[in-house]
Amino acid sequence: MSPALETVLAKAGLQVTPMEFLNLVAEAAKRLAPPHPEPASYFTPDQREVLTDVGLDLGPQTNTDAMPRARSIVALSVLRDTALTVAEAARQLQVDTSRIRHRLGVGRLVGWKDKGSWRLPAWQFAGTGVLPGLEAVLATVAQDQPALVVAAFMTTAQEDLLVDGTPTTPRDWLLAGGDPRRVADLAAMLGTPV
Repeated sequence: MSPALETVLAKAGLQVTPMEFLNLVAEAAKRLAPPHPEPASYFTPDQREVLTDVGLDLGPQTNTDAMPRARSIVALSVLRDTALTVAEAARQLQVDTSRIRHRLGVGRLVGWKDKGSWRLPAWQFAGTGVLPGLEAVLATVAQDQPALVVAAFMTTAQEDLLVDGTPTTPRDWLLAGGDPRRVADLAAMLGTPV
C-alpha cells in the first residue's frame, strides 16, 4: 500500500489502515449511489416537467461528475471514522451514557444511527465539553438535515463570520468566543433555497 496514503491518514488523525480506509470508501460508494444515476428516474412525469421548467438538468450524470461524488464519499468516510460512540462521548464529557442519549434525543447533540449504534461527529466537541453555543446553533438546524451537511457547514469558512478580517468556520468562530446567534442565523438557512 502507498506510504503517501498512510501519511495522509496519520496526519488527518484517522486510526485506520490504508486498506481499511479504501474499503470504507468502496462501501460508501456502493451504499450511497449508483455510479451514474439518471436523476429523471427519481421523479414522476409531472415533477420532471416542473423541475425542467425551472431550469434543472435532469439528464444522466457524466464522467465529469465523478470528482464531486468522490469528494462526498471521502467526506462521509472521514465523518464516520472520526465520529464518537455514545460511550466515547460520555467519557470525553465525563457524564453517564444516558446523558448523551438524552442530549441526542432533545437535539442538544448531533448524531446518527450506524448499524443500530449512535455515532456523534467529533466537530461538536471541545476538550471535556461541547462546542460553546452549540445548543443555540442546533436549535435552528432543520431536523431533516443530514449529519454530513451540518458537518460541512460547521467546518467550512463562512464569509459572514470574520475573525481578524478573515472568514472562519462556524466551529472556530464559536471556539474564539463569537456570538452563537450569528452562527445560528446562518445554520437556520441550511436546506433553504437561495
